[in-house]
Amino acid sequence: MLAAVLDCGGQAVRRSGVPVVPPPPSPVPASISVDSILTGLSVRQKAAQLVIPWISGAYTALDDSDFQAATRWVDSLQVGGLLVSVGSPFDIAAKLNSLQQRSQLPLLISADLEWGAGMRVTGGVSFPMIMAAGATDEPRDAYAIGAASAIEGRAVGIHVNFAPDADLNNNPLNPIINVRSFGENPAAVGRLVDAYVRGLQEHGMLATLKHFPGHGDTKVDSHLSMPVITADYARLDSTELVPFRAGIAAGVAVVMSGHIAFPAFTGSDEPATVSAAVMTGLLRDSLGFKGLVVTDALSMGAIAGRYGSGEAAVRAFIAGSDLLVMPSDPDAAVNAVAAAVAAGRIPSSRLDASVRRVLEIKSRLGLFTTRTVPLDSLMTTVGTKRLQDQANDLAVRALTLVRDVGGPLHALQARRTRVALIAYADERNGSVGQRIAETLRTGGTGVDYFRLWPMSGAPSYDSARATIARDERVVFVAQLRPITAHGSIAMPDSLARLIMATDSAQPTVLVSLGSPYLLDQVPTVKSYLLAWSAVRAAERAVGMALLGQVPIAGHLPIRLPPYPLGHGIVVPAARP
Repeated sequence: MLAAVLDCGGQAVRRSGVPVVPPPPSPVPASISVDSILTGLSVRQKAAQLVIPWISGAYTALDDSDFQAATRWVDSLQVGGLLVSVGSPFDIAAKLNSLQQRSQLPLLISADLEWGAGMRVTGGVSFPMIMAAGATDEPRDAYAIGAASAIEGRAVGIHVNFAPDADLNNNPLNPIINVRSFGENPAAVGRLVDAYVRGLQEHGMLATLKHFPGHGDTKVDSHLSMPVITADYARLDSTELVPFRAGIAAGVAVVMSGHIAFPAFTGSDEPATVSAAVMTGLLRDSLGFKGLVVTDALSMGAIAGRYGSGEAAVRAFIAGSDLLVMPSDPDAAVNAVAAAVAAGRIPSSRLDASVRRVLEIKSRLGLFTTRTVPLDSLMTTVGTKRLQDQANDLAVRALTLVRDVGGPLHALQARRTRVALIAYADERNGSVGQRIAETLRTGGTGVDYFRLWPMSGAPSYDSARATIARDERVVFVAQLRPITAHGSIAMPDSLARLIMATDSAQPTVLVSLGSPYLLDQVPTVKSYLLAWSAVRAAERAVGMALLGQVPIAGHLPIRLPPYPLGHGIVVPAARP
C-alpha cells in the first residue's frame, strides 16, 4: 500500500504554455504506522528525509526557476523538509501549500523566528531581540515571544522554530550572538529558555535550542570561519550547558549543533557538528536528550569549506545529527549519505533511527492528517493587535538606562525643546529612528532628523554637524546588530568621534537599538539608553521614554564595565 502511495505523484502538465499544478499525491493514510512508512522507503528516500534545503518565502510564479528548483527537490529528490525565509503571510503559505501538495510525504517546515514571526513573515509581529526579555528578567516575556511565534508561524505553515538561542553572550566581542542571546548569567538565561520553549510548544510549534554546546564565548562568526573555544569541560558544564539543560528539562523537541571547535573537550579542532563526542556523547548520553538533532546551516564557512557539501553531511550524520540543514548542494548531501550507507560507514539501523524520529515528529504535528494551511484565516491571525500590544509592552519594560550623568535624559523629558536626531544603521534599515522621530513630534517635540550610513563620508558628517548646531539638544540613535558574515559589530570611528564631540559640547543622549556594548567606543558619553532592537515596538518605546510618557525600569542582563549585571537606573514616567 505504501509503495503505491510513494509512486503516485504526477508531473506538471502544460496547456498553452501555462504550468498546471499536478493533483496532490494520495495522502498517506493516518492509520499507517511510522514503521510501515519506514519499511516502504528505499535507502535513498530515507537519506532524502534527512535533508532540509533553503527556499525564499517571496512570491514566485509556478514556472519561476527558483520555484522549479524547489519542486524538483520535493518531486524527484523527495527531501524531508524545507527551511523558509522572508515573505508575506500569503506568499509563504501559498508556496508551502503548493509544495506540500506535491510531496509524497508531508514536509517538515522550519524557519528562524527568534524574536517573533515578523523576523521572517512580513506583517507578522516583531518583538525586540530576545536580550530585551533578559532586561526584564521576566519568564512571561520569553513565553510571550515563543507563543506569538508559534501562533503566527503555524498559521503560514511553519512547524519548527530554530529558536531560542540558548547561548550565553559572555564575550562582548562576539560578532554573531550579541542581542540574540537572553544574556550572560547561566541561571537567568536558563529560566528564560525554559519559558520560551514552553511558549512555543504549548502553542503547537517545535522549539530548537541552539547552538550546542554554546556559541557565546567566541570572537569569530561561524558563517565565515571556525570559532574555537578553549575552555575545559568543567567550565562548559557549569556555564554554557546550563541553559541547554533547562531547555531539555522543559521538553524541547529539537537541538541544533554549532560549528564551533572545543579542543579541550574533543581533543581536536573539528567542529561540534561533526564530533560524536559532542553530539552523541555529550548531548544524548550525558544530557539525556532524546529528541531531534539538527545541524546549523551546512553551507556556512566553518564547515562547508572544510569538508564539502557531501562529506559535511555524512560526518554530521555520523556524529549524531538527524536533520542536515541547508547543504550547499542538496543532491550531493543525499547521494553522499546513501553512498555511506552502501559502503558501511553508516549502519542501516542508524539511518532508520533518525528517519523514524523525523517521521514521528511529522506524526506528532498532525501532518499525516493535515499538511496545508487555510489562507482565509491569515488576516485574523498574523499581525493582530493583541500580539502587537504584547510586543509594545515588552519593549517599554525592557528599556534600560545605563547612565545619565548630569541628567540630559531627564532634561529632555522635562522640556519640549526641539532636538536633533542623528540616526545610524546599516543599509538594511533605511528607516532607522524615523518612528522615534514620529513619536516625538506627536508628543509635541520638534525634530530635525539626519541619517548616517556605514559608507557616509566627510560631507555627510558635515551635514550632521550642521543639523546638530541648529538645536539645543541631541539624540543619537545607533543600530549595531549581528549580521551574518559581517565579522564585527562596531560603529565607524567617525561616528564615535562625532558622538563624543557633541556630548562634550551640548546635552546629548545616546540610544542603542541593538548591541549594548557601544560604551567601549564612546566611554565618556553622559547619557546612555538601551532599547535592544530597532523593531517598531522598540522605537515607539524609545520615543515615549524621551517624552517621559513611560517609565524606564530595565536592568542589564550582561556586564557592561564598569556596570555589573543587574545595573539599571529606574526612572518613573514624568508625564501622562
